[in-house]
Amino acid sequence: MAAKRKTSKRKKLKIAVLISGRGSNLQALIDAQKNKGYPAEIVLVLSNVAGAPGLARAKKAGLPTAVISHKDFAGREPFDAAMTAAIEAAGADLVCLAGFMRLLTDAFIARWRDKLVNIHPSLLPAFKGLHVHERVIETGARFSGCTVHFVRPEMDTGPIIAQAVVPVRADDDAEAVAARVLEQEHKIYPLAVKLIAEGRVRVVNEIAVIDGATAPTGALINPGKV
Repeated sequence: MAAKRKTSKRKKLKIAVLISGRGSNLQALIDAQKNKGYPAEIVLVLSNVAGAPGLARAKKAGLPTAVISHKDFAGREPFDAAMTAAIEAAGADLVCLAGFMRLLTDAFIARWRDKLVNIHPSLLPAFKGLHVHERVIETGARFSGCTVHFVRPEMDTGPIIAQAVVPVRADDDAEAVAARVLEQEHKIYPLAVKLIAEGRVRVVNEIAVIDGATAPTGALINPGKV
C-alpha cells in the first residue's frame, strides 16, 4: 500500500495591530480573520492610549491587548523599544498600523522593515500627511482613495501594496469623502495582509511586486456623462 502523501499547510501569519483611536480598520482585520482560510491572525492589539475605543473591539473579539503609553517614556527611542519588545513577545511576524498616531523612529522602522505596513486615506504619493480630505476638496481633485504600503522613515512613503479609488462629487464635503474612502480602507487592508500572508508580495527596487496579481481593465472618468 502506497504511503499517504503529507500535505504542507502554511502557518497563519501572526500580526500585531497598533492603534490610537477607534480602531475601525482593526475591526476590518478582526472580521477578515473570522473567514475560514484567511491566512493571518491577530496576536496582539497594542495602543499608546489607555482609553482607545479600539481596545474594546479587541477585547470583545477575545484578542490579547496591551497599552504602552508614550507619556511614560523620556523619548521616542525607549517608547519604540518597549513596543518592539511587546510585539516580539507576542510572536508577531507583521505589524499593522491602524490609526496609530505617533511618529516612529528610524530604528523601529528598520527593525520591522518590510514587515511594517500602514494604511493612508489618499492615493499616495498624493496628499501625504494630515487633513487629507479637506485638501482633496480644496484642490478640486476628481478622485481620491486609500493606500496600503510598507513603511519607510519618510512619512507616508514606501512600496505600495494596494490602492482603492473613489470619486469626489461636486456636492461633497470632507466628511462625505472620508466616509467613502473609509469604506474602501476596510476592504484593501485585509486584502493587503492576505497577500503578504500568502507570500505573494516581494519588494524589488522599492516597488511591491505581487505575484499572480491582475490589474482592472477600463478607466474611471470624472465628470461622467455631461
